[in-house]
Amino acid sequence: MPLAESKPGNKSYPFRQYILDIRSQKITIGPEPWLAGIINVTPDSFSDGGQYFELDRAVERALRLVEQGARIIDIGGESSRPGSKGISAEEELARVIPVIKKLRPQTAALISIDTRKSLVARAALDEGADLINDISALGHDPEMATVAAAAGVPVILMHMLGSPETMQLNPRYDDLLGEIRAFFQERINRAEAAGIAPDRLVLDPGIGFGKTLEHNLTLINRLDYFLDLGKPLMVGPSRKSFIGFILEAPVDQRLEGTLAAAIISWLRGAAIIRVHDVLETKRALQVVQSIVKEERVVV
Repeated sequence: MPLAESKPGNKSYPFRQYILDIRSQKITIGPEPWLAGIINVTPDSFSDGGQYFELDRAVERALRLVEQGARIIDIGGESSRPGSKGISAEEELARVIPVIKKLRPQTAALISIDTRKSLVARAALDEGADLINDISALGHDPEMATVAAAAGVPVILMHMLGSPETMQLNPRYDDLLGEIRAFFQERINRAEAAGIAPDRLVLDPGIGFGKTLEHNLTLINRLDYFLDLGKPLMVGPSRKSFIGFILEAPVDQRLEGTLAAAIISWLRGAAIIRVHDVLETKRALQVVQSIVKEERVVV
């Protein structure tokens, strides 16, 4: 739930604080942006597939991201790039559990398990993961909400139109913002009915997950539309295709676009920015924070 909202001078920036309950430990997020560093333990991620597939490299990279300023390390073993097909729970477990097991004793940063499967989530939580990042927003596995509620950990509920395999096949909306907001409200209700506390929910509009270029631009620019739901927002613009379309740049040349999207996302109300390039994003946001400091008075 939000703690406070800024009272700016000449400009309106929706900076807020939230309390996130993680196994009864109260964590304050905001108004400064939190960064979630991405670790893809996959051979086929759209941006860094295979680069951190090996255990020691994945752990080394995660620790490096923490040093650079990541407050959350988001670990995933199943690619969700457009057109990708799912893998078995056994294969996903074999990819992510060794990483979490080796990483957990080495850092106090929060560890998020990026999975749609309750079996994977339960095993990750048993090894010390702190929250669940479910791109299906509890829609893929009916046991996911039960696992999260029993463990007392937060869940990131992401909006996606369809599945990774089909989501970019001509995505259409009659009312983009209204439909996503209604989706969020329905999934919030579902989560809370399953016993997940209100202060254990984070919302992610799912940039690139069943959205066109224009959909993504509108969502980033109108993030404040979802703030009255009272949950922290996480946004993941990092190296996404919409940036490539704008810049006509391949995935390894989208840093500047990612930084621009991250800055606007924070200015529009995002509490958590999920990125590959943590240090660069942190530095860019530090400059922006300094610029808008005189406009922010947190009460």
